[in-house]
Amino acid sequence: MLKLSVIIVSWNTKEKLEENLIELFKSKVNFDFEVFVVDNNSFDDSTEMVEEKFSEVKLIKNKENFGFAKANNQAIKKAKGEYVLLLNPDMKVFSDTLENIIKWMDENKQASLAGCKLVNKEGEIIKHVRKFPTFFNQLMIILKIPHVLPFVLNNYLQKNFDYSKTEKVDSIRGAFFMMRTNHDENENISLLLDERYFLWFEEVDFCKQLKKKNKEVWYTPIAKCTDYIGQSFGQVPRGVTQKYFKNSQLKYFKKWHSWIEYQVLSLAWIFGILISKLKIKSRTKT
Repeated sequence: MLKLSVIIVSWNTKEKLEENLIELFKSKVNFDFEVFVVDNNSFDDSTEMVEEKFSEVKLIKNKENFGFAKANNQAIKKAKGEYVLLLNPDMKVFSDTLENIIKWMDENKQASLAGCKLVNKEGEIIKHVRKFPTFFNQLMIILKIPHVLPFVLNNYLQKNFDYSKTEKVDSIRGAFFMMRTNHDENENISLLLDERYFLWFEEVDFCKQLKKKNKEVWYTPIAKCTDYIGQSFGQVPRGVTQKYFKNSQLKYFKKWHSWIEYQVLSLAWIFGILISKLKIKSRTKT
């Protein structure tokens, strides 16, 4: 069995995608791995670049933008690795990133899913470990309360989390999502993301599904990766990204929470959208 399948979903990130692939194939590893690029109908010649410079990549060219979950699932269904790594196009692995995370996964069978230490281009830690969404913290986000009272999200954002230590967590950032594929067949663990989400909440939903199956999600600093954050998002108007967030958040609550919480959050968005038009500058990241 192949050791690792790396899956990159791309939308108009040609330059960062090329840099990502160059570093991936420079990785110092003692195992074989395959790389999929799923292109969501880019118009920046991303697919031409992949075909010209990376013939070893298994390229899937979509004729429309299917979003994050569905595009990843296209490659997950074809992946042959013992592990599957969902990797954003605007990421840059170090030479030992893959080797370190695979070694850790091999030694820690309790982990069904793991994330690594993410740093920005200045080398600063990106705080990406989160608690599961609750009615309270998501209502605060909708109503923009953290813009003036950032502490209301301290628990949700795991402000006191120690990124120098390995720890079991609720959820991790989908930018680097290392999934174990060799579960016992009797455990009925699906590796597919819920395609109801176009963007946002698909990774936390997957973590929630694992917890429901009594499986564990872990963060480990044993491996490190640079995250340039938001190369695709930067091309989308703010109003559109807010719509994606709203739709995914409500779908998550409809699936995992009570009917009344779903309805209250739906109504709260009427006020949240009005407040957002005031363009209050945020003091915290959610």
